[in-house]
Amino acid sequence: MSGDAGPLVRKLESIVELAPEEREGLRTLPLTIRDLRPQQDIVHEGDRPTQSCLVLEGFALRYKLVGGHRRQILAFHIPGEIPDLQSLHLKTMDHSLATLTAARIGFIQHRALHDLMARHPRLTGVFWRETLIDAAIFREWMVGLGRRRAPARIAHFFCEMFVRLDAIGLAKDRVIRLPVTQEELGDALGLSAVHTNRSLQELRSQNLFTFEGGRLVINDWEGLKRAADFDPLYLHQGSGGDAP
Repeated sequence: MSGDAGPLVRKLESIVELAPEEREGLRTLPLTIRDLRPQQDIVHEGDRPTQSCLVLEGFALRYKLVGGHRRQILAFHIPGEIPDLQSLHLKTMDHSLATLTAARIGFIQHRALHDLMARHPRLTGVFWRETLIDAAIFREWMVGLGRRRAPARIAHFFCEMFVRLDAIGLAKDRVIRLPVTQEELGDALGLSAVHTNRSLQELRSQNLFTFEGGRLVINDWEGLKRAADFDPLYLHQGSGGDAP
């Protein structure tokens, strides 16, 4: 099945201005679309893929297993992102990629991406910029895991996800869809279930947000940023961090 890569255009235009011909080239990328169930693996560590995946709807995550069963979530991915773009040049996957929710995924053959960048050379730089921002997010997560208290890690994650989703038009009236469980928060932020629950309770007592049913409502954006020590610079988005 083929489809429209419109979400990719919206995501890239949140970080750089595209020319009309670049926009059209991205929109008409040949996609094979699959609807996947929640928690379904897309690509496994050790695979040598010949295609990359574009998140069209829903959420995905990167992860590694430690000791064969303990999961560390490395990143969450939103519509418009290509989580395994690095497989264009790193031929063997060094981590796994899975859906977080039910998701619509567009698979793009590597040769189609190479052809697109040959026709529109500036897009090579655009994808490189997107990859560098991805690396900046990894660095910020590393700082959080190493130096932030547990409540600040959670507050920082909420701030980041709001800014990323707002940039692609998926935030409204200080509300975003954020279908992450407490267990998944712990797997991403290096926290036990008990520590995650206590930290959420501490933040809730400050009336900074409401988080339930996969929905985050921000009650106090400035207070949440202070609790997180959040500076959106690392996201490199023109609107990043403005009050919702």
